[in-house]
Amino acid sequence: ADAVFLIQTDETAAPVATSAPVEHLRQVAALLEGLQALSSGHVLDDVLALVLDAAIDVTGAERAFIMLADAKGRLEFTRARGAGRVTLSGKTFNTSQQIPERVFSTGRTEIVSDLLDGGQAGNHFGTIALGIRHVLCSPLRLVQYVQEAGTAPTAKRIGVLYLDSRIKGSLLSPTTKAGIEALANEAAVAIENARLYREALEKAKLDQEMTVAAEIQRNLLPAGGHVGATFEIVGKSLPCRAIGGDFFDHLELPSGRFAFALGDVAGKGPPAALVTAALQALFTAYAGTEEEPGVTLARINRALVRRAVQNRFATMTYGLLSNDGRLIYSNGGHNPPMLFSRGGVTRLEQGGLILGMFPEATYEEETLQLQPGDVLLIFSDGVSEAIDVAGEEFGDERIIACLQAHRHLEPAAILEKLLGTVAEFSAGTVQRDDITALVLRYTGT
Repeated sequence: ADAVFLIQTDETAAPVATSAPVEHLRQVAALLEGLQALSSGHVLDDVLALVLDAAIDVTGAERAFIMLADAKGRLEFTRARGAGRVTLSGKTFNTSQQIPERVFSTGRTEIVSDLLDGGQAGNHFGTIALGIRHVLCSPLRLVQYVQEAGTAPTAKRIGVLYLDSRIKGSLLSPTTKAGIEALANEAAVAIENARLYREALEKAKLDQEMTVAAEIQRNLLPAGGHVGATFEIVGKSLPCRAIGGDFFDHLELPSGRFAFALGDVAGKGPPAALVTAALQALFTAYAGTEEEPGVTLARINRALVRRAVQNRFATMTYGLLSNDGRLIYSNGGHNPPMLFSRGGVTRLEQGGLILGMFPEATYEEETLQLQPGDVLLIFSDGVSEAIDVAGEEFGDERIIACLQAHRHLEPAAILEKLLGTVAEFSAGTVQRDDITALVLRYTGT
């Protein structure tokens, strides 16, 4: 027959019979089986609730808490349950602070038979005021096994399982202690799996959002090339992440002139992409006024400064081309574009400071007369600063050599030759920056 053990509900209560230790372990085994089934398929809140309900069922405790460690190792209440599968609301509770911190630090389960004993009352006044006197606290240990032979597994503590009650119940049973420790170990695995599962879901959602954002950003850029009355233009942008901080744009103006720009926002990823979208919108709005490039850049600069986006500035080249080949441009701190003509290579450096930093910045202009066959290249620093496996930069000289070798081709072919040469040069390395280029050929009348 199964053995019978006695529990003492208080100092004067009579002994009562309870379930045998074997039955306790059977309950724990059933609960562990449920945890194992949940650990890989449910989110963290469900697993935490199951752990706490299981602990209450096994021990008869009135309250159960999961405290998980944050990045700095500080314990925080993560979930709280009461008897009868009731969720306890709140972010803080009157519990012992010393006991869970000590258990988390030492990795040893502690059972306190009475908070009034041993001079502990002064340290647990708030808890005792609720009538709570009996505590069981066990560490949540995540055992990490390694593959190397002869190497012992390591245990990582992720928090504690804390139980308390006004009556002793079976909290003080040695069998209960063993069962709770087994439950805590299995719970640690379940909690970690659930946490990883939730992180995976959040990452999948973020990946989906980034995919949509990347598609939107691509759609904001001009599709393919554009053929005007006396010119052809084509551009391409290759972000180093899903979305980038470069943009190019162009549009025909009512006067017959053609406006075009290429910009580069400091930084990468979503923050840079948001500023890039704003910069592109400002270009579209202000270019429509047909003011000269220097005036337009000054207006865009002031608009960016007013928005005061911390540590976000931009560089930009803006040009206006007339059908007769008259080009007016201004350069706002950007890599100097290169004009390839029969006379050689001219760098377009006239302009001013970067955009978004100095509200009173002014931007000078330069007027050039293009001849049929001239090719203008505007590019971001992701082109010139691409590196090879030895750490050497692609540099302006390689850009010049590539364009001079292929300037007789159509703009789309010139662009593909340049980007292909950059890709071949940096093969075996990770793209560090967004790569964007715009090629314009003046064909004349």
